[in-house]
Amino acid sequence: MTKILIVEDDYALADNLQALLKLKGFDVQFAPDGEAGVEAARSYLPDLILLDIMIPRISGFEVCRILRGDPKTKSAKIVMVTGLDRMGDVEKAFSSGASDYLIKPFDSERLFKKIEKVLKG
Repeated sequence: MTKILIVEDDYALADNLQALLKLKGFDVQFAPDGEAGVEAARSYLPDLILLDIMIPRISGFEVCRILRGDPKTKSAKIVMVTGLDRMGDVEKAFSSGASDYLIKPFDSERLFKKIEKVLKG
């Protein structure tokens, strides 16, 4: 079963994502901030991380860099999920090690297409 970690400080969005992903058969865990996200990624070892950029304690960009530098988590796919859509933010996400980028708000069809693409890639 594919394991997905959601790192998101918006609890309502995180709950909705968890419900959607579980319905599609994914094993899902959640972390509410960057520090908890790093810890969860190191213990859960997800296949994919849906990582918000604007989160407390450690930014999503820094979480991405930390996970890419850790042998235990460097192979996980990371999709940055954020309301930031300026060109510089997209470039910064990829330079931090993101596999892809998803701009909020998004619909579930777009989310699942992005997940499928990243997991196959």
